[in-house]
Amino acid sequence: MCGVGESDRAVLAAGVRGALERCCPGSDARLRGSLAAGTADDFSDIDIAWVVPDARFPDCLAHLAEVLEEVQPVDDVRSDPDFHHSDRRRLLFVRFAGVPLFWRLDLDVRTASVADDPDYDAGNPAARARADEWSRPASALANAVGAVKAVARKRDAEARGLLDRGFARIGEDDRATGAWASDVTRLAQAAASRDSSLSALAAQVTALAARHLGS
Repeated sequence: MCGVGESDRAVLAAGVRGALERCCPGSDARLRGSLAAGTADDFSDIDIAWVVPDARFPDCLAHLAEVLEEVQPVDDVRSDPDFHHSDRRRLLFVRFAGVPLFWRLDLDVRTASVADDPDYDAGNPAARARADEWSRPASALANAVGAVKAVARKRDAEARGLLDRGFARIGEDDRATGAWASDVTRLAQAAASRDSSLSALAAQVTALAARHLGS
């Protein structure tokens, strides 16, 4: 599915669901959010809840990237730091190659025993990642993409909050000004300056802002 076009988001989502369920018999991968509700717009991401048998949880996590690679090449998988060490839950953010940055996969993986507990491990210090186990610059870039999406949807207050939190997350003494393309570009450049491995992604985010928000 390399080079998938924007009209193929539903195909990508269906492919992901099928691959997840095939790799773990007895699991259930379901769409959530706007795609499930039929209210998605051009900027909507892909939200999937994957419930797996308790005994298969570690194995499913260990092989997730290679399973997703069967559907679409994967550029990056990040774990929400709040659940990074949870024994029965993960929230994973997957960025695929060759598709719009807006199409991030937000994958909520849970064991069957906590599938109906929306608050499992929420606020549990033992479940959280250490400071060196997650990338603040990568998280800031995700905020930058979210800000482009928010402005395109005419949600300026949301965009401002995303940008301000992104700057703060990497210790940057800057804030959103309302000159949105410039704001996003500054955040992207600041994130890349702290982690040079993110330079290519930062350039993509800057181009995204120019395309959707103007120069």
